[in-house]
Amino acid sequence: MPSNTYQLFERAMAKRWPIACRYQGHPRAICPVILGHSGSVEKALVWQFAGSSSSGAVSGQWKCLTLSEVEKAEIVEGPWRTGERHGNAQSCVKDVDLDVNPDSPYAPRRRLPVLRIIK
Repeated sequence: MPSNTYQLFERAMAKRWPIACRYQGHPRAICPVILGHSGSVEKALVWQFAGSSSSGAVSGQWKCLTLSEVEKAEIVEGPWRTGERHGNAQSCVKDVDLDVNPDSPYAPRRRLPVLRIIK
């Protein structure tokens, strides 16, 4: 059974809404991009667009989170944000359950609906 945090991340990904939380004692504003497991550990690859980390203020950086260390997570309405593609394959999430990228190279177990943007 997935944890409450895992389920919250899943809902945020489906709606393409950000999450506000604390991770390792630091406030973070994130958009989860990949969700799954590495062994039996729930993990997420996220784009952190605000807040801080152990290395200081963050305003746009890929982060690998262990979901058991995420505290006070809540979905917030707001624009979805993500960073540029990077040249290296991600190694954060070994067994990918969900990926917001509809063309995911990681063969996620489940697909999220593709959101249409109406202009």
